[in-house]
Amino acid sequence: MLENLTDRLSRVVKTMRGQARLTEANTAEMLREIRLALLEADVALPVVKSLLEQIKFKALGEEVVGSLSPGQALVGVVQRELAQVMCGDTSQSGELNLAT
Repeated sequence: MLENLTDRLSRVVKTMRGQARLTEANTAEMLREIRLALLEADVALPVVKSLLEQIKFKALGEEVVGSLSPGQALVGVVQRELAQVMCGDTSQSGELNLAT
């Protein structure tokens, strides 16, 4: 699953070069690729929908900092949200939450 997601994200990051901010237009393709990769990995549809909503909410309008491209900034948002879904509140135990 992660290899497929990595490949898809890498392709989309390349297309987002030269843009200074994350917008709905430039995140739509990446969200589509994430959705397809997760569904192909048999992640439950409600989990995918919830994850994509959180990614979109946190990514839109985010300023791209320093030498990061918008694609790299979006990958950071995706990474944080995937960790949140898989681990829940990592400050408590630091273990994966496989019950959700």
